[in-house]
Amino acid sequence: MKLNDLKPNEGARKDRKRVGRGISAGKGKTSGRGTKGQGSRSGEGGHLYRQGGNLPFYRRLPFMRGEGFTPPVQVEYNEVNLSQLAAKFEANMEVNPQTLAEKNLLHKPNNPVVILGNGDLNIPLKVRVQRVSKGAKSKIEAAGGSVEIIA
Repeated sequence: MKLNDLKPNEGARKDRKRVGRGISAGKGKTSGRGTKGQGSRSGEGGHLYRQGGNLPFYRRLPFMRGEGFTPPVQVEYNEVNLSQLAAKFEANMEVNPQTLAEKNLLHKPNNPVVILGNGDLNIPLKVRVQRVSKGAKSKIEAAGGSVEIIA
């Protein structure tokens, strides 16, 4: 069997109806569109989202156009990396939201803090924040520090 031998099963494909080819063809003159009116004209389908005067579906949805959807209960964290802690803190100091705010490491001081593991830490620190990534926790404890999660 070769590619040129392939053909669909008998009856699987129908010839299209040729409209506007005379009255004996069955779909002559108005080609099944009726007489006059919007449906008889070419280009009658219109805009994809047009709903005939109703507010279109995509404008009825509750989110802003082009912005995506932001869940209303989403928690926004202040992200602080280990490299920032190593630069601003000395050995055995306590790292908490207040001390981070004093060192200008927080974008929005009212939001909770997450410590991320980007960078190296060689000094022991007492970290007390709302959230710590696994990598950051292992690096802090490897440097001799401690991690405590606060509410």
